Amino acid sequence: MADSFDLLIVGGGMVGASLAHAVSGQGLRIGIIEAWPFDSSAQPSFDDRVLALSWGSRIILQAMGVWDEIQVAAEPILNIHISDRGHFGFTRLNHLDEGVGALGYVVTARALGQALLPNLVNHDAIKMFCPARLKSFAVSDRDVEVRIGQDDGEQVLNTRLLVAADGGDSLVRQFLSIPLKEKSYGQTAIIANLRAEQAHQGIAYERFTDTGPLALLPMRDDRLSMVWTAKDDQIAELMALRDEAFLLRLQDRFGYRLGRLSELGKRVAYPLRLRQAVEQVSSRVALIGNAAHAIHPVTGQGFNLGLRDVAVLADLVSDAAQGGQDPGDIELLKEYADWRKKDQNSVAMITDSLARFFANPFGPLRLVRNLGMVGLDVVPSMKHLVARQFMGLNGRLPRLARGISLD
Repeated sequence: MADSFDLLIVGGGMVGASLAHAVSGQGLRIGIIEAWPFDSSAQPSFDDRVLALSWGSRIILQAMGVWDEIQVAAEPILNIHISDRGHFGFTRLNHLDEGVGALGYVVTARALGQALLPNLVNHDAIKMFCPARLKSFAVSDRDVEVRIGQDDGEQVLNTRLLVAADGGDSLVRQFLSIPLKEKSYGQTAIIANLRAEQAHQGIAYERFTDTGPLALLPMRDDRLSMVWTAKDDQIAELMALRDEAFLLRLQDRFGYRLGRLSELGKRVAYPLRLRQAVEQVSSRVALIGNAAHAIHPVTGQGFNLGLRDVAVLADLVSDAAQGGQDPGDIELLKEYADWRKKDQNSVAMITDSLARFFANPFGPLRLVRNLGMVGLDVVPSMKHLVARQFMGLNGRLPRLARGISLD
């Protein structure tokens, strides 16, 4: 007889694990299908990549009961310095002006995993299928029949709601033939950690250049996380440089605000493109996180956007569970999609516009953007609106995003 679930999550990475944790106390039978063993050091979702968590994400994680474990490994972002390389425009954001303890936090994906995963593995209401791969699924009026492959063969599972948290190349989305709206930026992000001669003092730097934005984010132990966006045709050369030569190129792009840069870690390159699923819900199926959307890394909004997906879906599924309703009901899923549409579209539009607008060398546009940055810096009300957007505090917020536990 097939195992039956109320909620079956395909993908046990950061977003999928967050959803399972968020709804784990609601009387639901939850399953997670994950391709990698959770104790594997090669698990790509919980590696040493650095995440910029917004203040709003901190509120969600705190309401989920995992923030205390994450905080010990997180470095607060107290100030953000935004500038346009070679030009006069700049804007500064300060946590004291916004009345919050920090504008955000920098933490590794591994630290997030160490906070989330033990609670999932040891939870009576959660069953893990890992390593396991989705083979196929069939949707009926009553449930979804899911076939998975494991080392010991194929298994059939049933669920009332199937959630795709399986990343940008989502198999669930592909099986449903949901098309993507997609456009390339012609840019690739190079990510690495390094150190500077001077202490970062909790300041995050976002420096716009003619090839794309360059960010240096404060980390624990006075290290920095670099996200350097360059044109696709520059990447092979940059990645082939010895560390010393690479740091000289980086120094030329960033300047000497923090003194000399040194101690470069491993470099990883990620091609950048905007991707949005045309539909994010279908009969008994919902897409969340990168399965539904992938955005430019400028302002570091990617995981934060996915975590807000989690907070909204958890809110609705929790209410359904408490009311004895079907968590896979299409009206519930439509409410989820409608609720998330404005936030997702706003963030996609803002990040896309910033990436394109600041890379445009046209003189009048350059003057306009620099005047705009200076104007923003001296108008507190406008700066407050921008800060709240980046902190994930705008719009209609679900309970977790207001700091209210679902328990």
